[in-house]
Amino acid sequence: GHTGGVEAKAKWTTMRTTPTMRATCGRQRSVSAAIREVWKKEKRRTRRDGSKMGVATHARDGYEAVVGVETHVQLSTKTKAFCACPASYGAEPNAHICPVCAGLPGALPRANGDALRRAAALGMALGCQLNLHSRFDRKQYFYADLPKGYQISQHEVPIAQSGIIHVRAPGSSEPTPVRITRAHMEEDSGKSVHDGTAGNLASATQSKIDLNRAGVPLVEIVSEPDMRSGQEAAEYATELRRIVRYLGVGNGNMQEGSLRCDVNVSVRQKGTKELGTKVEIKNMNSFAAMQKAVDFEVERQVQLLESGKGDLICQETRLWDESVQATKIMRKKEGLADYRYFPEPDLPDIMLTEEFVEEIRNGMPELPHEKRMRYLELGLPLSDALTLADDRGIASFFDACLEEGAAPKVAGNWILNDIAKYLSEEKVNIEDAKLTPAALAEMVSMIEGQVISGKIAKEILPILLQEGGNPKVLVEERGLVQISDTGAIEAMIDEVLAANPKQLEQFRSGRDKLQGFFVGQVMKKSQGKANPALINKILLPKLRGEA
Repeated sequence: GHTGGVEAKAKWTTMRTTPTMRATCGRQRSVSAAIREVWKKEKRRTRRDGSKMGVATHARDGYEAVVGVETHVQLSTKTKAFCACPASYGAEPNAHICPVCAGLPGALPRANGDALRRAAALGMALGCQLNLHSRFDRKQYFYADLPKGYQISQHEVPIAQSGIIHVRAPGSSEPTPVRITRAHMEEDSGKSVHDGTAGNLASATQSKIDLNRAGVPLVEIVSEPDMRSGQEAAEYATELRRIVRYLGVGNGNMQEGSLRCDVNVSVRQKGTKELGTKVEIKNMNSFAAMQKAVDFEVERQVQLLESGKGDLICQETRLWDESVQATKIMRKKEGLADYRYFPEPDLPDIMLTEEFVEEIRNGMPELPHEKRMRYLELGLPLSDALTLADDRGIASFFDACLEEGAAPKVAGNWILNDIAKYLSEEKVNIEDAKLTPAALAEMVSMIEGQVISGKIAKEILPILLQEGGNPKVLVEERGLVQISDTGAIEAMIDEVLAANPKQLEQFRSGRDKLQGFFVGQVMKKSQGKANPALINKILLPKLRGEA
Protein backbone atom coordinates (compact mmCIF):
# COMPACT_ATOMS: atom_id res chain seq x y z
CA GLY A 1 0.00 0.00 0.00
CA HIS A 2 1.00 3.61 -0.34
CA THR A 3 1.59 5.37 2.95
CA GLY A 4 3.13 8.68 1.90
CA GLY A 5 0.93 11.55 3.05
CA VAL A 6 0.48 15.00 1.61
CA GLU A 7 0.93 17.82 4.13
CA ALA A 8 -2.50 19.31 3.60
CA LYS A 9 -4.44 17.80 6.49
CA ALA A 10 -7.62 19.61 7.45
CA LYS A 11 -6.91 22.34 4.91
CA TRP A 12 -9.10 23.37 2.02
CA THR A 13 -7.73 23.97 -1.46
CA THR A 14 -9.38 27.16 -2.68
CA MET A 15 -10.09 28.44 -6.18
CA ARG A 16 -11.84 31.63 -7.23
CA THR A 17 -15.15 31.45 -9.05
CA THR A 18 -15.17 33.52 -12.24
CA PRO A 19 -18.14 35.56 -13.48
CA THR A 20 -18.40 33.16 -16.43
CA MET A 21 -18.97 30.24 -14.05
CA ARG A 22 -21.82 32.17 -12.43
CA ALA A 23 -23.45 33.14 -15.71
CA THR A 24 -26.97 31.92 -16.43
CA CYS A 25 -29.23 32.31 -19.42
CA GLY A 26 -31.93 34.96 -18.83
CA ARG A 27 -34.06 33.54 -21.62
CA GLN A 28 -34.04 30.12 -19.94
CA ARG A 29 -34.82 31.73 -16.57
CA SER A 30 -37.95 33.30 -17.98
CA VAL A 31 -39.04 29.91 -19.34
CA SER A 32 -38.51 28.34 -15.91
CA ALA A 33 -40.60 31.07 -14.33
CA ALA A 34 -43.36 30.38 -16.85
CA ILE A 35 -43.27 26.67 -16.05
CA ARG A 36 -43.51 27.34 -12.33
CA GLU A 37 -46.66 29.35 -13.03
CA VAL A 38 -48.01 26.40 -15.04
CA TRP A 39 -47.31 24.15 -12.06
CA LYS A 40 -49.16 26.50 -9.71
CA LYS A 41 -52.20 26.46 -11.98
CA GLU A 42 -51.93 22.69 -12.31
CA LYS A 43 -51.82 22.29 -8.53
CA ARG A 44 -54.95 24.43 -8.18
CA ARG A 45 -56.67 22.33 -10.84
CA THR A 46 -55.52 19.17 -9.07
CA ARG A 47 -57.11 20.30 -5.82
CA ARG A 48 -60.36 21.09 -7.64
CA ASP A 49 -60.86 17.93 -9.68
CA GLY A 50 -58.61 15.43 -7.91
CA SER A 51 -56.60 14.59 -11.04
CA LYS A 52 -52.86 13.96 -10.87
CA MET A 53 -49.97 15.93 -12.30
CA GLY A 54 -47.01 14.43 -14.12
CA VAL A 55 -47.59 11.62 -16.58
CA ALA A 56 -51.29 12.40 -17.00
CA THR A 57 -50.44 15.96 -18.04
CA HIS A 58 -47.92 14.78 -20.65
CA ALA A 59 -50.39 12.24 -22.03
CA ARG A 60 -53.05 14.94 -22.35
CA ASP A 61 -50.65 17.06 -24.38
CA GLY A 62 -49.85 14.11 -26.63
CA TYR A 63 -46.26 13.85 -25.44
CA GLU A 64 -44.42 11.24 -23.46
CA ALA A 65 -41.30 11.51 -21.36
CA VAL A 66 -38.22 9.43 -22.17
CA VAL A 67 -35.96 9.05 -19.15
CA GLY A 68 -32.66 7.28 -18.55
CA VAL A 69 -30.60 7.34 -15.36
CA GLU A 70 -26.88 7.23 -14.65
CA THR A 71 -26.25 6.18 -11.05
CA HIS A 72 -22.97 6.35 -9.17
CA VAL A 73 -22.77 3.93 -6.26
CA GLN A 74 -19.95 4.30 -3.75
CA LEU A 75 -18.62 0.94 -2.59
CA SER A 76 -18.16 0.57 1.17
CA THR A 77 -14.57 -0.63 1.12
CA LYS A 78 -12.15 0.20 3.90
CA THR A 79 -9.67 1.82 1.52
CA LYS A 80 -9.83 3.69 -1.77
CA ALA A 81 -9.89 2.09 -5.20
CA PHE A 82 -6.19 2.39 -6.02
CA CYS A 83 -4.38 3.30 -2.78
CA ALA A 84 -4.40 2.54 0.96
CA CYS A 85 -6.09 5.79 2.08
CA PRO A 86 -9.26 5.30 4.18
CA ALA A 87 -12.48 5.54 2.16
CA SER A 88 -14.57 6.57 5.17
CA TYR A 89 -16.95 9.55 5.14
CA GLY A 90 -16.87 12.58 7.43
CA ALA A 91 -13.17 13.21 8.07
CA GLU A 92 -11.62 16.66 8.16
CA PRO A 93 -11.10 18.06 4.64
CA ASN A 94 -8.04 16.70 2.84
CA ALA A 95 -7.14 14.32 5.69
CA HIS A 96 -7.36 11.11 3.64
CA ILE A 97 -5.02 11.78 0.72
CA CYS A 98 -1.69 10.43 -0.47
CA PRO A 99 0.51 10.79 -3.58
CA VAL A 100 -1.68 8.29 -5.50
CA CYS A 101 -5.11 9.87 -4.99
CA ALA A 102 -3.62 13.39 -5.06
CA GLY A 103 -2.21 12.63 -8.52
CA LEU A 104 1.45 13.35 -7.74
CA PRO A 105 4.01 12.37 -10.42
CA GLY A 106 5.50 8.91 -10.06
CA ALA A 107 2.79 7.47 -7.78
CA LEU A 108 1.47 4.12 -9.01
CA PRO A 109 -2.05 2.77 -8.41
CA ARG A 110 -2.88 -0.73 -7.19
CA ALA A 111 -6.42 -2.16 -7.67
CA ASN A 112 -8.54 -2.86 -4.59
CA GLY A 113 -9.63 -6.52 -4.65
CA ASP A 114 -12.58 -5.91 -2.31
CA ALA A 115 -13.92 -3.24 -4.67
CA LEU A 116 -13.68 -5.69 -7.55
CA ARG A 117 -15.64 -8.32 -5.61
CA ARG A 118 -18.37 -5.84 -4.64
CA ALA A 119 -18.66 -4.54 -8.21
CA ALA A 120 -19.02 -8.08 -9.56
CA ALA A 121 -21.72 -8.89 -7.01
CA LEU A 122 -23.64 -5.73 -7.89
CA GLY A 123 -23.42 -6.49 -11.61
CA MET A 124 -24.74 -10.00 -11.02
CA ALA A 125 -27.61 -8.73 -8.85
CA LEU A 126 -28.63 -6.42 -11.71
CA GLY A 127 -28.99 -9.42 -14.00
CA CYS A 128 -25.92 -8.40 -15.99
CA GLN A 129 -23.46 -10.57 -17.85
CA LEU A 130 -20.10 -10.45 -16.10
CA ASN A 131 -17.16 -10.02 -18.45
CA LEU A 132 -14.40 -12.41 -17.45
CA HIS A 133 -11.90 -10.12 -19.16
CA SER A 134 -12.29 -6.36 -18.63
CA ARG A 135 -9.88 -3.47 -18.21
CA PHE A 136 -9.40 0.02 -16.82
CA ASP A 137 -9.13 3.07 -19.08
CA ARG A 138 -8.10 6.65 -18.58
CA LYS A 139 -10.83 9.24 -19.07
CA GLN A 140 -9.15 12.58 -19.74
CA TYR A 141 -10.83 15.78 -18.61
CA PHE A 142 -10.01 18.77 -16.47
CA TYR A 143 -11.88 19.82 -13.39
CA ALA A 144 -10.59 21.42 -10.21
CA ASP A 145 -11.52 18.47 -7.98
CA LEU A 146 -9.92 15.88 -10.31
CA PRO A 147 -6.28 16.13 -9.22
CA LYS A 148 -4.76 13.78 -11.81
CA GLY A 149 -6.38 15.49 -14.77
CA TYR A 150 -7.89 12.13 -15.68
CA GLN A 151 -10.16 9.54 -14.08
CA ILE A 152 -9.49 5.82 -14.00
CA SER A 153 -12.67 4.26 -15.34
CA GLN A 154 -13.83 1.47 -17.66
CA HIS A 155 -14.80 2.46 -21.19
CA GLU A 156 -14.25 -0.24 -23.78
CA VAL A 157 -14.97 -3.33 -21.65
CA PRO A 158 -16.95 -2.84 -18.40
CA ILE A 159 -17.05 -5.45 -15.67
CA ALA A 160 -20.78 -6.03 -16.33
CA GLN A 161 -23.30 -5.28 -19.08
CA SER A 162 -26.75 -6.10 -20.49
CA GLY A 163 -28.87 -6.45 -17.36
CA ILE A 164 -32.46 -5.73 -16.38
CA ILE A 165 -34.44 -4.90 -13.26
CA HIS A 166 -38.18 -4.46 -12.77
CA VAL A 167 -39.60 -1.46 -10.95
CA ARG A 168 -43.14 -0.89 -9.78
CA ALA A 169 -44.23 2.73 -9.41
CA PRO A 170 -46.93 3.30 -6.75
CA GLY A 171 -50.34 2.59 -8.22
CA SER A 172 -48.98 0.63 -11.19
CA SER A 173 -50.66 -2.69 -11.92
CA GLU A 174 -47.55 -4.18 -13.52
CA PRO A 175 -43.82 -3.61 -12.95
CA THR A 176 -41.83 -1.79 -15.63
CA PRO A 177 -38.74 -3.55 -17.02
CA VAL A 178 -35.72 -1.23 -17.12
CA ARG A 179 -32.72 -2.43 -19.10
CA ILE A 180 -29.24 -1.90 -17.72
CA THR A 181 -26.75 -0.97 -20.44
CA ARG A 182 -23.62 -1.41 -18.37
CA ALA A 183 -22.13 -1.28 -14.88
CA HIS A 184 -18.51 -0.21 -14.81
CA MET A 185 -15.93 0.50 -12.13
CA GLU A 186 -14.24 3.86 -11.68
CA GLU A 187 -12.80 6.17 -9.05
CA ASP A 188 -14.64 9.12 -7.56
CA SER A 189 -13.49 12.71 -7.92
CA GLY A 190 -12.92 15.12 -5.06
CA LYS A 191 -15.66 17.38 -3.75
CA SER A 192 -16.17 21.07 -4.53
CA VAL A 193 -17.87 23.21 -1.88
CA HIS A 194 -19.04 26.62 -3.07
CA ASP A 195 -18.96 29.50 -0.59
CA GLY A 196 -21.50 32.26 -1.07
CA THR A 197 -24.51 33.93 0.48
CA ALA A 198 -26.94 31.35 -0.96
CA GLY A 199 -24.62 28.36 -0.65
CA ASN A 200 -24.73 27.58 -4.37
CA LEU A 201 -22.47 28.01 -7.40
CA ALA A 202 -24.35 31.00 -8.81
CA SER A 203 -23.71 33.11 -5.69
CA ALA A 204 -20.28 31.71 -4.79
CA THR A 205 -17.26 33.96 -4.47
CA GLN A 206 -14.89 31.03 -4.03
CA SER A 207 -14.91 27.24 -4.24
CA LYS A 208 -13.07 24.94 -1.86
CA ILE A 209 -11.72 21.52 -2.79
CA ASP A 210 -11.76 18.47 -0.52
CA LEU A 211 -9.84 15.49 -1.93
CA ASN A 212 -10.93 12.95 0.71
CA ARG A 213 -13.42 11.51 -1.78
CA ALA A 214 -10.93 11.42 -4.67
CA GLY A 215 -10.19 7.78 -5.46
CA VAL A 216 -13.10 6.24 -3.54
CA PRO A 217 -14.34 3.22 -5.55
CA LEU A 218 -17.55 3.62 -7.56
CA VAL A 219 -19.75 1.56 -9.80
CA GLU A 220 -21.56 3.60 -12.42
CA ILE A 221 -24.82 1.98 -13.55
CA VAL A 222 -26.19 3.24 -16.86
CA SER A 223 -29.80 2.45 -17.77
CA GLU A 224 -31.51 2.47 -21.12
CA PRO A 225 -34.12 5.27 -21.58
CA ASP A 226 -36.98 2.95 -20.56
CA MET A 227 -38.74 5.15 -17.99
CA ARG A 228 -41.66 7.41 -18.81
CA SER A 229 -42.12 9.59 -15.73
CA GLY A 230 -40.37 11.11 -12.75
CA GLN A 231 -42.16 8.60 -10.56
CA GLU A 232 -40.73 5.64 -12.49
CA ALA A 233 -37.24 7.17 -12.42
CA ALA A 234 -37.44 7.69 -8.65
CA GLU A 235 -38.68 4.14 -8.09
CA TYR A 236 -35.89 2.79 -10.32
CA ALA A 237 -33.30 4.60 -8.19
CA THR A 238 -35.03 3.38 -5.03
CA GLU A 239 -34.86 -0.22 -6.25
CA LEU A 240 -31.15 0.22 -7.04
CA ARG A 241 -30.58 1.41 -3.49
CA ARG A 242 -32.50 -1.59 -2.12
CA ILE A 243 -30.25 -3.92 -4.12
CA VAL A 244 -27.09 -2.10 -2.97
CA ARG A 245 -28.17 -2.35 0.68
CA TYR A 246 -29.34 -5.97 0.43
CA LEU A 247 -25.94 -6.92 -0.99
CA GLY A 248 -24.11 -4.83 1.60
CA VAL A 249 -21.79 -3.43 -1.09
CA GLY A 250 -22.58 0.20 -0.12
CA ASN A 251 -24.84 2.21 2.18
CA GLY A 252 -26.74 4.02 -0.60
CA ASN A 253 -26.97 7.23 1.45
CA MET A 254 -27.88 10.06 -0.94
CA GLN A 255 -27.27 12.77 1.67
CA GLU A 256 -23.63 11.66 1.99
CA GLY A 257 -23.27 11.35 -1.78
CA SER A 258 -22.86 7.57 -1.53
CA LEU A 259 -25.54 7.21 -4.20
CA ARG A 260 -25.84 9.92 -6.85
CA CYS A 261 -28.20 9.98 -9.81
CA ASP A 262 -27.97 12.02 -13.01
CA VAL A 263 -31.12 11.90 -15.09
CA ASN A 264 -31.33 12.26 -18.89
CA VAL A 265 -34.71 13.62 -19.98
CA SER A 266 -36.30 14.22 -23.36
CA VAL A 267 -39.86 14.31 -24.68
CA ARG A 268 -41.43 13.13 -27.92
CA GLN A 269 -44.83 12.82 -29.52
CA LYS A 270 -46.64 9.73 -28.30
CA GLY A 271 -46.41 6.88 -30.76
CA THR A 272 -43.14 8.04 -32.36
CA LYS A 273 -39.83 6.21 -32.01
CA GLU A 274 -37.43 9.10 -32.63
CA LEU A 275 -35.92 10.51 -29.46
CA GLY A 276 -36.04 14.20 -28.63
CA THR A 277 -33.12 16.36 -27.52
CA LYS A 278 -31.68 15.02 -24.29
CA VAL A 279 -31.11 17.24 -21.25
CA GLU A 280 -29.08 16.03 -18.26
CA ILE A 281 -30.16 16.98 -14.71
CA LYS A 282 -27.85 16.91 -11.69
CA ASN A 283 -27.89 17.97 -8.03
CA MET A 284 -30.77 15.84 -6.73
CA ASN A 285 -30.19 14.67 -3.16
CA SER A 286 -33.40 12.68 -2.64
CA PHE A 287 -35.75 10.47 -4.62
CA ALA A 288 -38.54 13.02 -4.11
CA ALA A 289 -36.31 15.71 -5.65
CA MET A 290 -35.51 13.35 -8.50
CA GLN A 291 -39.19 12.85 -9.29
CA LYS A 292 -39.95 16.56 -9.13
CA ALA A 293 -36.92 17.46 -11.26
CA VAL A 294 -37.90 15.05 -14.04
CA ASP A 295 -41.55 16.11 -14.05
CA PHE A 296 -40.60 19.79 -14.05
CA GLU A 297 -38.14 19.31 -16.90
CA VAL A 298 -40.69 17.39 -18.97
CA GLU A 299 -43.25 20.15 -18.43
CA ARG A 300 -40.63 22.75 -19.41
CA GLN A 301 -39.81 20.97 -22.65
CA VAL A 302 -43.46 20.34 -23.55
CA GLN A 303 -44.25 24.01 -22.91
CA LEU A 304 -41.39 25.08 -25.20
CA LEU A 305 -42.48 22.74 -27.98
CA GLU A 306 -46.10 23.83 -27.83
CA SER A 307 -45.15 27.52 -27.84
CA GLY A 308 -42.96 27.12 -30.96
CA LYS A 309 -39.70 27.50 -29.04
CA GLY A 310 -38.42 23.96 -29.45
CA ASP A 311 -35.04 25.35 -30.59
CA LEU A 312 -34.43 26.35 -26.96
CA ILE A 313 -34.26 22.69 -26.00
CA CYS A 314 -30.60 21.87 -26.47
CA GLN A 315 -28.10 19.37 -25.14
CA GLU A 316 -27.11 20.82 -21.81
CA THR A 317 -26.60 20.04 -18.18
CA ARG A 318 -29.10 21.55 -15.75
CA LEU A 319 -29.17 21.65 -11.95
CA TRP A 320 -32.23 21.03 -9.83
CA ASP A 321 -32.74 24.00 -7.49
CA GLU A 322 -34.78 22.78 -4.53
CA SER A 323 -35.35 26.30 -3.23
CA VAL A 324 -37.32 27.37 -6.31
CA GLN A 325 -38.44 23.89 -7.43
CA ALA A 326 -36.99 24.30 -10.92
CA THR A 327 -34.10 23.18 -13.12
CA LYS A 328 -31.47 25.78 -14.00
CA ILE A 329 -28.86 25.71 -16.73
CA MET A 330 -25.36 24.72 -15.59
CA ARG A 331 -23.48 24.34 -18.87
CA LYS A 332 -24.14 23.75 -22.56
CA LYS A 333 -22.88 20.69 -24.41
CA GLU A 334 -21.49 21.55 -27.82
CA GLY A 335 -21.37 17.88 -28.81
CA LEU A 336 -20.00 14.61 -27.55
CA ALA A 337 -17.09 15.24 -25.19
CA ASP A 338 -13.73 13.95 -26.37
CA TYR A 339 -12.36 12.21 -23.30
CA ARG A 340 -9.47 10.70 -25.27
CA TYR A 341 -9.85 7.29 -23.65
CA PHE A 342 -6.95 4.88 -23.76
CA PRO A 343 -6.06 1.76 -21.72
CA GLU A 344 -4.76 2.53 -18.22
CA PRO A 345 -1.01 1.75 -18.54
CA ASP A 346 -0.36 1.40 -14.80
CA LEU A 347 -2.95 -1.31 -14.10
CA PRO A 348 -3.23 -4.85 -15.50
CA ASP A 349 -6.41 -6.13 -17.16
CA ILE A 350 -9.06 -7.67 -14.88
CA MET A 351 -9.28 -11.42 -15.34
CA LEU A 352 -12.15 -13.17 -13.53
CA THR A 353 -12.15 -16.93 -13.21
CA GLU A 354 -15.24 -19.13 -13.44
CA GLU A 355 -14.56 -20.19 -9.85
CA PHE A 356 -14.61 -16.55 -8.72
CA VAL A 357 -17.92 -15.92 -10.50
CA GLU A 358 -19.44 -19.08 -9.00
CA GLU A 359 -18.29 -18.00 -5.54
CA ILE A 360 -20.03 -14.64 -6.03
CA ARG A 361 -23.19 -16.41 -7.24
CA ASN A 362 -23.24 -18.79 -4.26
CA GLY A 363 -22.86 -15.87 -1.84
CA MET A 364 -25.72 -13.89 -3.36
CA PRO A 365 -28.44 -13.09 -0.78
CA GLU A 366 -32.16 -13.16 -1.50
CA LEU A 367 -32.73 -9.98 -3.51
CA PRO A 368 -35.62 -7.53 -2.98
CA HIS A 369 -37.75 -8.77 -5.90
CA GLU A 370 -37.25 -12.38 -4.81
CA LYS A 371 -38.27 -11.54 -1.27
CA ARG A 372 -41.40 -9.73 -2.48
CA MET A 373 -42.43 -12.76 -4.51
CA ARG A 374 -41.92 -15.07 -1.53
CA TYR A 375 -44.04 -12.82 0.70
CA LEU A 376 -46.83 -12.84 -1.87
CA GLU A 377 -46.69 -16.63 -1.93
CA LEU A 378 -47.17 -16.56 1.87
CA GLY A 379 -50.52 -14.88 1.25
CA LEU A 380 -49.53 -11.33 2.19
CA PRO A 381 -51.26 -8.46 0.38
CA LEU A 382 -49.14 -6.74 -2.27
CA SER A 383 -48.86 -3.54 -0.20
CA ASP A 384 -47.57 -5.50 2.83
CA ALA A 385 -45.10 -7.47 0.71
CA LEU A 386 -43.72 -4.29 -0.86
CA THR A 387 -43.34 -2.49 2.47
CA LEU A 388 -41.81 -5.40 4.38
CA ALA A 389 -39.25 -6.05 1.64
CA ASP A 390 -38.38 -2.36 1.26
CA ASP A 391 -35.87 -2.33 4.13
CA ARG A 392 -33.39 -5.15 4.63
CA GLY A 393 -33.48 -4.82 8.42
CA ILE A 394 -37.28 -4.99 8.57
CA ALA A 395 -37.34 -7.94 6.15
CA SER A 396 -34.72 -9.83 8.18
CA PHE A 397 -36.69 -9.22 11.39
CA PHE A 398 -39.90 -10.44 9.74
CA ASP A 399 -38.18 -13.56 8.37
CA ALA A 400 -36.78 -14.33 11.81
CA CYS A 401 -40.31 -14.06 13.26
CA LEU A 402 -41.52 -16.59 10.70
CA GLU A 403 -38.70 -18.94 11.67
CA GLU A 404 -39.95 -18.69 15.26
CA GLY A 405 -43.36 -19.89 14.10
CA ALA A 406 -45.28 -16.61 13.86
CA ALA A 407 -48.21 -16.41 11.44
CA PRO A 408 -47.06 -14.24 8.48
CA LYS A 409 -50.11 -11.96 8.26
CA VAL A 410 -50.35 -11.33 12.01
CA ALA A 411 -46.61 -10.72 12.47
CA GLY A 412 -46.59 -8.48 9.40
CA ASN A 413 -49.47 -6.39 10.78
CA TRP A 414 -47.66 -5.79 14.08
CA ILE A 415 -44.43 -4.84 12.28
CA LEU A 416 -46.09 -2.52 9.76
CA ASN A 417 -48.33 -0.75 12.28
CA ASP A 418 -47.40 -0.55 15.97
CA ILE A 419 -43.70 -1.35 15.59
CA ALA A 420 -43.26 0.93 12.55
CA LYS A 421 -44.99 3.75 14.44
CA TYR A 422 -42.60 3.33 17.38
CA LEU A 423 -39.51 3.28 15.12
CA SER A 424 -40.72 6.42 13.34
CA GLU A 425 -41.46 8.33 16.54
CA GLU A 426 -38.18 7.34 18.18
CA LYS A 427 -36.20 7.80 14.93
CA VAL A 428 -34.43 4.45 15.33
CA ASN A 429 -33.92 1.38 13.17
CA ILE A 430 -35.42 -1.97 14.07
CA GLU A 431 -31.91 -3.21 14.88
CA ASP A 432 -31.78 -0.59 17.65
CA ALA A 433 -35.01 -1.77 19.34
CA LYS A 434 -34.79 -4.25 22.22
CA LEU A 435 -37.66 -6.36 20.87
CA THR A 436 -36.45 -9.68 19.45
CA PRO A 437 -38.16 -11.71 16.71
CA ALA A 438 -38.63 -14.53 19.21
CA ALA A 439 -40.43 -12.18 21.61
CA LEU A 440 -42.79 -10.90 18.90
CA ALA A 441 -43.51 -14.46 17.78
CA GLU A 442 -44.27 -15.40 21.41
CA MET A 443 -46.59 -12.42 21.82
CA VAL A 444 -48.45 -13.31 18.61
CA SER A 445 -48.78 -16.90 19.85
CA MET A 446 -50.22 -15.68 23.17
CA ILE A 447 -52.84 -13.61 21.33
CA GLU A 448 -53.83 -16.52 19.12
CA GLY A 449 -53.97 -18.82 22.18
CA GLN A 450 -56.22 -16.27 23.94
CA VAL A 451 -53.71 -15.93 26.78
CA ILE A 452 -53.76 -12.16 26.22
CA SER A 453 -55.95 -9.84 24.18
CA GLY A 454 -54.81 -7.48 21.44
CA LYS A 455 -55.35 -4.62 23.89
CA ILE A 456 -52.97 -6.16 26.42
CA ALA A 457 -50.45 -6.83 23.64
CA LYS A 458 -50.50 -3.12 22.77
CA GLU A 459 -49.75 -2.35 26.43
CA ILE A 460 -46.71 -4.60 26.69
CA LEU A 461 -45.26 -3.97 23.22
CA PRO A 462 -43.70 -0.56 24.09
CA ILE A 463 -42.00 -2.20 27.08
CA LEU A 464 -40.63 -4.98 24.90
CA LEU A 465 -39.40 -2.43 22.35
CA GLN A 466 -37.68 -0.25 24.93
CA GLU A 467 -36.51 -2.81 27.50
CA GLY A 468 -36.72 -6.21 25.85
CA GLY A 469 -37.63 -9.32 27.80
CA ASN A 470 -40.00 -12.26 27.50
CA PRO A 471 -43.67 -11.36 26.91
CA LYS A 472 -44.93 -14.38 28.86
CA VAL A 473 -42.90 -13.44 31.94
CA LEU A 474 -43.91 -9.80 31.56
CA VAL A 475 -47.62 -10.65 31.42
CA GLU A 476 -47.41 -12.89 34.46
CA GLU A 477 -45.41 -10.35 36.50
CA ARG A 478 -47.93 -7.60 35.78
CA GLY A 479 -51.03 -9.74 36.20
CA LEU A 480 -52.17 -9.16 32.63
CA VAL A 481 -53.21 -12.70 31.75
CA GLN A 482 -56.50 -12.62 29.84
CA ILE A 483 -59.60 -13.67 31.77
CA SER A 484 -61.20 -16.53 29.87
CA ASP A 485 -63.21 -17.99 32.76
CA THR A 486 -66.87 -18.09 31.65
CA GLY A 487 -68.25 -17.72 35.18
CA ALA A 488 -66.09 -14.72 36.01
CA ILE A 489 -67.00 -12.93 32.77
CA GLU A 490 -70.73 -13.69 33.23
CA ALA A 491 -70.64 -12.22 36.73
CA MET A 492 -69.07 -9.00 35.41
CA ILE A 493 -71.69 -8.78 32.64
CA ASP A 494 -74.52 -9.16 35.16
CA GLU A 495 -73.07 -6.33 37.27
CA VAL A 496 -72.76 -4.05 34.22
CA LEU A 497 -76.36 -4.76 33.09
CA ALA A 498 -77.67 -4.09 36.59
CA ALA A 499 -75.79 -0.79 36.76
CA ASN A 500 -77.11 0.46 33.40
CA PRO A 501 -80.88 -0.29 33.19
CA LYS A 502 -81.62 2.75 31.00
CA GLN A 503 -79.13 1.71 28.29
CA LEU A 504 -80.40 -1.87 28.50
CA GLU A 505 -83.95 -0.68 27.83
CA GLN A 506 -82.79 1.44 24.90
CA PHE A 507 -80.96 -1.55 23.38
CA ARG A 508 -84.06 -3.69 23.63
CA SER A 509 -85.99 -0.87 21.95
CA GLY A 510 -83.83 -1.19 18.85
CA ARG A 511 -80.60 0.72 19.55
CA ASP A 512 -78.30 -2.19 18.62
CA LYS A 513 -75.17 -0.01 18.60
CA LEU A 514 -75.30 0.11 22.39
CA GLN A 515 -73.82 -3.38 22.42
CA GLY A 516 -70.40 -1.69 22.05
CA PHE A 517 -71.13 0.41 25.13
CA PHE A 518 -71.75 -2.71 27.25
CA VAL A 519 -68.63 -4.46 25.89
CA GLY A 520 -66.60 -1.39 26.83
CA GLN A 521 -68.04 -1.35 30.34
CA VAL A 522 -67.15 -5.03 30.87
CA MET A 523 -63.62 -4.44 29.53
CA LYS A 524 -63.28 -1.48 31.87
CA LYS A 525 -64.45 -3.58 34.81
CA SER A 526 -61.93 -6.29 33.95
CA GLN A 527 -59.15 -3.72 33.48
CA GLY A 528 -58.90 -4.77 29.85
CA LYS A 529 -58.19 -8.41 30.68
CA ALA A 530 -61.49 -10.07 29.76
CA ASN A 531 -61.60 -12.17 26.59
CA PRO A 532 -63.51 -10.00 24.04
CA ALA A 533 -64.83 -13.01 22.11
CA LEU A 534 -66.26 -14.56 25.29
CA ILE A 535 -67.77 -11.22 26.36
CA ASN A 536 -69.74 -10.96 23.13
CA LYS A 537 -70.77 -14.60 23.24
CA ILE A 538 -72.24 -14.30 26.75
CA LEU A 539 -73.42 -10.70 26.53
CA LEU A 540 -75.66 -10.78 23.45
CA PRO A 541 -78.21 -13.34 24.73
CA LYS A 542 -78.46 -11.43 28.01
CA LEU A 543 -79.02 -8.13 26.18
CA ARG A 544 -81.84 -9.73 24.21
CA GLY A 545 -83.34 -11.21 27.37
CA GLU A 546 -82.71 -14.74 26.13
CA ALA A 547 -80.54 -15.73 29.10
